[in-house]
Amino acid sequence: MRHLAVTRMGGVYFDIGLIVMTAGDEYRGKAVEFHAKAQVENDPKQKAEFENLARAYVRLAEQAERNSHLDVTYETPVTKDDDPKLKP
Repeated sequence: MRHLAVTRMGGVYFDIGLIVMTAGDEYRGKAVEFHAKAQVENDPKQKAEFENLARAYVRLAEQAERNSHLDVTYETPVTKDDDPKLKP
């Protein structure tokens, strides 16, 4: 069986047996869940908290989307033990 996932940016991913989602997609899913909970909540404080959580997850999704376009490489700094030129 082949599954299909469509991302917010229009990307389509096919995978056999699994739906492939980006981090942003998952955060957007949580935002939708919290928004839905806020819509049916009667307690104003709880409703406000669910709305705040929904907005926070939208921000996380947006940040994840921006981060997905970055190519970050971390290189460990050279120490005295690694570089003979730095040894006394």
